[in-house]
Amino acid sequence: MAETNGGASRLEIRFSGSGGQGILLAAAIVAEAATALGKNVVQTQSYGPAARGGASKAEAIIADEEIDYPEVDTPDVSLCLSQEAYEKYARDTRSGGLLVYDSGLVEPDDSLQGRDLRGIPFTRAAAEHLKKTVVANIVAVGALVEITGMVPAEAAEAAVVSRVPERFRELNVEAFRLGRRLAAEA
Repeated sequence: MAETNGGASRLEIRFSGSGGQGILLAAAIVAEAATALGKNVVQTQSYGPAARGGASKAEAIIADEEIDYPEVDTPDVSLCLSQEAYEKYARDTRSGGLLVYDSGLVEPDDSLQGRDLRGIPFTRAAAEHLKKTVVANIVAVGALVEITGMVPAEAAEAAVVSRVPERFRELNVEAFRLGRRLAAEA
């Protein structure tokens, strides 16, 4: 986690994509996993002009200390699942921060120098391995957890299980584990 004043840790994460890509669920899973570990957590969301299709974002702040300012201005970690979200939110990622994007849907540009960019084909992998693109968000969560260690994988997987309907649990757990494997191999 990022160090802040007094040595306390605070990690700011922005999840972004198009409405309907499951951005809110992705953020809620990470927030729930961090809460289960006893961390202080704030999770917020906002939509573009359309509930489906417009750029949307959800944010989570995970901290050891009390969170006195609940807004994310310059995220330490950003996830972009669509080109529109990349264009709208990627530049906010702090210098030295991590930007993870769906390499099958996002074409990065040269404007983000000084940031760690990692492209992983979440949607394509979900389609090829699981035959369901709807779980690309969970593949992305698995990759984020593997890359950052922001929460232990076991806590995040437990949050996946608690957040999705029972009939979709097995698929979503497979998606989470696929994301971890993709990140480990990248």
